[in-house]
Amino acid sequence: MGYVAVRGGGLAIEESLKLLERERVEGLNSVSVDAVEDAFPGLVEQVMGEASLYAPRLAAVALKQAQGSPEEAVFLLRAFRSTLERPYVSREIKGENMAVERRISAAFKDVLGGQLLGATRDYSHRLIRFDLERETDGDAAKVRRAYDDELDAAWAALSEEEREEHRAAAAKLKHMPKVLDYLRKEGLIDECAENNDAPVDVTMEPLVFPAPRSARLQTLARGMTQGVTTLGYAAIRGFGPSHPTVGELRSGSVEVLVDHPLADGSDEGDAYYLGSIPVTEVESVFAVDRSKEGKSQMGFKVGYGMVMGHQETKAIAMSVLDFCLEQGDKRYPTQDEEFVLYHADGVEATGFVSHLKLPHYVTFQSKLSSVRSTVKGDEQ
Repeated sequence: MGYVAVRGGGLAIEESLKLLERERVEGLNSVSVDAVEDAFPGLVEQVMGEASLYAPRLAAVALKQAQGSPEEAVFLLRAFRSTLERPYVSREIKGENMAVERRISAAFKDVLGGQLLGATRDYSHRLIRFDLERETDGDAAKVRRAYDDELDAAWAALSEEEREEHRAAAAKLKHMPKVLDYLRKEGLIDECAENNDAPVDVTMEPLVFPAPRSARLQTLARGMTQGVTTLGYAAIRGFGPSHPTVGELRSGSVEVLVDHPLADGSDEGDAYYLGSIPVTEVESVFAVDRSKEGKSQMGFKVGYGMVMGHQETKAIAMSVLDFCLEQGDKRYPTQDEEFVLYHADGVEATGFVSHLKLPHYVTFQSKLSSVRSTVKGDEQ
């Protein structure tokens, strides 16, 4: 790509950055980082997920610096992550060890452990609440207090026996069974061969094709939320033979554990607890033909998705694309891993499209000369 230096450009760029900073504080009220972190948890989680770094405070700072632009905030947080050392690698995170806050199945009405609706907008009316324009800190405190008082009153009305039942149910939320284990026990789901190879770290190594599943899942998990959702939607609409049923969606928190540097990790209980992070996990079910030797037989395969935070739509779309990429039929664009993985990354896409604004004087002059020569040739 041909670029040329522009004289005087340095001063113009410096003044442009000053103007940008002036526009950032244009409003009368400065928004605190605390306010960003508290008021927009979904946006903070999106930035952390796409940046591959769990740091709520820094994500909020990046959003403030980027004036609310998620793409720019992700770029900032990824750039910061690239400067960090990585002295340890955590143990594998397993969804069955999640402390569940929400757990639903679209495949079964009654599941072992029960459906747990949790906090969701799925059944809300998508109408703007104009009263929020006048909401104060005192109003928000009243909402919290009213909800807490209602819970306290309901708890007080229970007998001691009923309270014990609730405590036991709450304890089970830390180890809820997987919904699809029911189908696995019947042999209706194709089992995947166990793979204990070290996963490829896409933050440290470039993508190569064919990509291992570990690289595909990482790339989708850190992909642009809207991009992954769009590609998943395209697969369902017909650009890939994939119409899933959500076997289970669960969200909650999982523990992050690391082994002692001198330990081999064989002792399950010998690990250091670093903290917990919020995640959403989805297992989607796809009906497939597994006929053998002329005998017609149907079965199920599973698409998997896990993302940071409570980004349920992205996790579902990720599970769809995971299944698509396992099929690998390049007649469908959503099954072409190079097409999907290269175009799901928001930083890559934003960077390349944005670079078109930079000077391309040399390359355009070449095109201009070619066009002029053909026009003159036609005139002669």
